[in-house]
Amino acid sequence: MKIKIVAVGKVKEAYLREAIAEYVKRLGRFCTVEIAETDECLSKGNQTSGEIERVKNVEGCAIESKLEGYVVAMDIDGEMVSSERLAEIIAKQKQRYSTFTFVIGGSNGLSDSVKKRADMRVSFGKITLPHQLFRLVLCEQLYRAECIENNIPYHK
Repeated sequence: MKIKIVAVGKVKEAYLREAIAEYVKRLGRFCTVEIAETDECLSKGNQTSGEIERVKNVEGCAIESKLEGYVVAMDIDGEMVSSERLAEIIAKQKQRYSTFTFVIGGSNGLSDSVKKRADMRVSFGKITLPHQLFRLVLCEQLYRAECIENNIPYHK
């Protein structure tokens, strides 16, 4: 199985890069992990609704070129899932797909075209997290899901 994380922007802080690398290493016993970063499109001038849509569409085009397999868009308006539910989703879809792509959008969210392309939209709650920190949380939750599926004890 392959897990691909497509994320807008780069992780700038060393401590977050190290923590992400630790979970990617842990996930390595279950699958291969690829992290594909796309450029963040910065707004020009005011954040009008038209400018926000333009930014999301530019970022969306870059994201769409990297999608493969079963696509999960991380979206605050998606289905709120527990760790156990995420493990169930992955286990069920493993029967049909060998690649899972998880998408983290930019600061303005995901384009409508990326949301429509996704097989599922998932939310980890209504809180707002910096995208770099969210990438770490996603990696940890993917590791937790694999531990749940494989009956491996992990901190609750």
